[in-house]
Amino acid sequence: MSTNIIELQKDSELRSVLEETNEICVLYFWAEWAAQCTQVDEVIQDLASKYAKTKFFKIEAENFEHISEGYEIMAVPTVIITQKEKVIGRVDGVNIAKLVHEVGTTCAEANGVSAQPAASATQAEFEQDLNTRLKGLVERAPVMVFIKGTAAQPRCGFSKKIIGMLNEHSIKYGYFDILTDEEVRQGLKEYSDWPTYPQLYINGELAGGLDIVKEMIESGELMEMIPKDSIAA
Repeated sequence: MSTNIIELQKDSELRSVLEETNEICVLYFWAEWAAQCTQVDEVIQDLASKYAKTKFFKIEAENFEHISEGYEIMAVPTVIITQKEKVIGRVDGVNIAKLVHEVGTTCAEANGVSAQPAASATQAEFEQDLNTRLKGLVERAPVMVFIKGTAAQPRCGFSKKIIGMLNEHSIKYGYFDILTDEEVRQGLKEYSDWPTYPQLYINGELAGGLDIVKEMIESGELMEMIPKDSIAA
């Protein structure tokens, strides 16, 4: 492992760097159980080798809940690029192209490295990259819901209802606000062959929209499908 990758052991390690220096830092939030972090692990290693003057903090999200909440980490992997306490870049899920671009754009100058301009992609390459990104998003958490707005502030009645159902049954979930990304909003409709939102995924597979989820809860089927680790004690 590169010497500039720091596996966080206590909050003060990160706090001292952010408060006492003006350095740009990369914060990589991960979880041991999340298979989707494996690919990002490898990319972080490569980026840390290239940008050796930049500190990369590897943070196990569930062990540092205060830090995770502060950066609004809803699922892993998530990468935050920060200078002092200001977020200057963010990559949610497995989006390798965006991760490489964001780190390169923000860290190149401090490392004396030329930022590589992204090569133009063909339509086929674009679609393949989008599908890879969507796969990463639906697998970000064992239970993943795509809604309008946030879990705390849903921006449509249907999204509010499905969040209420999940909370009522103590189901732990990640979420994605489709209003923040039109590419995901349109692309996921084709990816899942499901034209409306919200959409609920369990272990990367589409369970259905609001009406189907409601029926599955009433029949008991949904709770049978939910991984035990995703049900709060």
